[in-house]
Amino acid sequence: MTRSLHFKTSNLPPSEFQVQHYLVIPVEHIATVKDLRRRAEDYSLVSHMLNVGQTLLHRDASHSMEYRFGFHQPPFNSVDHLHLHCLALPFTPGWKRVKYLSLGPLGGFIEAEKLLEKIKPLIPISKV
Repeated sequence: MTRSLHFKTSNLPPSEFQVQHYLVIPVEHIATVKDLRRRAEDYSLVSHMLNVGQTLLHRDASHSMEYRFGFHQPPFNSVDHLHLHCLALPFTPGWKRVKYLSLGPLGGFIEAEKLLEKIKPLIPISKV
């Protein structure tokens, strides 16, 4: 299994009003979510990334009442290397939420759980 790395992207001292923002990044190069398929390896990787992000935010932003985990989708991704955004809300200032909106079939931001649904391996139907 590919291991993932994490790092904190906020360079301001944390406060109860500031969003905590982590990126969880796989070591293996995968350009975007569009390169993930319905296979066990991809599902396992994204699940692991989500688990790492949840662990970090529960540890470092326990004051937050809400968390978001997701990926930017082409053409709205600015970095061609898969990375999970892990956000402790609320957004301060509020305009930052625009960057993390889902635009449906046009792309935008996809929640990690929704991506997991899309790439969950199909269970083979056994013949009786």
